[in-house]
Amino acid sequence: MTLQVNQWLERLLQHDRRAVAKLISWVEDNQERSEIMRKVRAFSGEHLVVGITGPPGVGKSSLVEAVTGVYRQAGERVGIVAVDPSSPYSGGAILGDRIRMQVHGTDRDVFIRSMGTRGHLGGVARSTADVLRILEAGGYTRLLLETVGVGQSEIEIMRLADTVVVVLNPGTGDGIQAIKAGIMEVADIFVVNKADMPGAERLKNDIEMMLDMNNEAGRLWRPPVILTSVLENKGITELTEAVARQQAFIRESGELLARRQKQLQREVWQHLEDKLRETFDAVWPTLPEEWVVDGQKDVYQLVEQIWHKLGIAIQSD
Repeated sequence: MTLQVNQWLERLLQHDRRAVAKLISWVEDNQERSEIMRKVRAFSGEHLVVGITGPPGVGKSSLVEAVTGVYRQAGERVGIVAVDPSSPYSGGAILGDRIRMQVHGTDRDVFIRSMGTRGHLGGVARSTADVLRILEAGGYTRLLLETVGVGQSEIEIMRLADTVVVVLNPGTGDGIQAIKAGIMEVADIFVVNKADMPGAERLKNDIEMMLDMNNEAGRLWRPPVILTSVLENKGITELTEAVARQQAFIRESGELLARRQKQLQREVWQHLEDKLRETFDAVWPTLPEEWVVDGQKDVYQLVEQIWHKLGIAIQSD
């Protein structure tokens, strides 16, 4: 590891804001990534991640800002990772969340990082886990993760969170869409936001009914359904209290350990997948021509042949 990286890591552990930004940029650009994260992991993993997801337009960013306000009043430093959609033209993140979070955008004890999807979520999920760890090592004790929607890819990112908050709106059919996305299985807390609008109580009752129907799953934690209104500053404290209860529950019940083991399994597989892809890309040009020709008729046989060849290549490294 270079002397420069070591110096930035020392500054990170002293909770230097510039060091947080610098190391996140290096990790996202895959510069000295393994060395940086090897050091960072020794100083992270204690604080829990709150993931906030929901369809576009339900007020996730406003809710994140309101929740951040509660934590800041308690004197806590807050790290926020917002996974933004990317521009279809430039490929850059639209950064809508950072624009909307006006109140805390200049707060030195709030760090907001927007990450562009660039049309895919796999690499973003890998980077997100590392960014959250860097934020924690940099002294941010409250970690918030926001995603762009409730599709299957966003659910995969939400698996990085220890507490998953699903935000819905009354009168938009979001409850049905959430069920279709399979979000009922991963949600720890439901929030009916914009509760000042008509239909909020009905949506709350609908979610409660769905939870009753799914009760046979045997989950020990029943997700609470909380009505919030950022406009009227209602339900925000109740939300943070529900987060505290859920996090206490998973710590005391042992579920946190089970979740962390699953997170580790996925993280290891993602990095192993990267290694395998690199090896495959290197081996493919060396395949005998007859293998490729035959593979056009029987791709499964070609896969078996490549697998054996990859096995030899991996063992020889």
